[in-house]
Amino acid sequence: MPYLFKKDLEEITGEKAPGPLPTFSVFHVLRAIELIGEKPVGRNQLAENLKIGEGAIRTIVSRLKNANLITTSKIGCKLTKEGSNLLKEYQSTIKKAQLGKNELTSADYSFAILIKDRGYKLKSGMEQRDAAVVRGAKSATTITFKAGHLIIPSVSENLAEDFPTAAKQLLALLEPKENDVIVITSANTLEEAEMGGLAAAWTLLDDR
Repeated sequence: MPYLFKKDLEEITGEKAPGPLPTFSVFHVLRAIELIGEKPVGRNQLAENLKIGEGAIRTIVSRLKNANLITTSKIGCKLTKEGSNLLKEYQSTIKKAQLGKNELTSADYSFAILIKDRGYKLKSGMEQRDAAVVRGAKSATTITFKAGHLIIPSVSENLAEDFPTAAKQLLALLEPKENDVIVITSANTLEEAEMGGLAAAWTLLDDR
């Protein structure tokens, strides 16, 4: 199943020659769309929330507008119909939740991201861990839901027995279904934990 939102966002954040490489990632653009989807928001608020410079925000807003995903006015940025559709597709594929401390968290802030029906893409979980660490996470654990159990490949066949606090949190917050994948990331900041989790999730959205 192709994910149009992934393709669209990667095109928006791709290098635009001539000029320097962008100072933001596809995940900053995704978070911007999420924030704009909640309510109209100005550039200053976006910069504050995304923790990136005003120049990068101007570029993000310009590219989203050129892609017909947002409109801009005095009240701020607002999603177009196309932007709302992209956000809905993303939200139907990925769920997110901030986690408290549990047996699988290793830093001050932790995030769990569920990717629907991508268990067949999961191997050892190393690809997801590596992607998360590149984006600032201190650790990442990849879990799948099979036959009614949360499983960590090669580590635990039943998370509820081996890591009960983590299992309880994940089941309550994300309500996984058969073949879903969950990535838990921990980092020194909430932003790094979330960006790391999104980067890990991104590796499971290709059909290659």
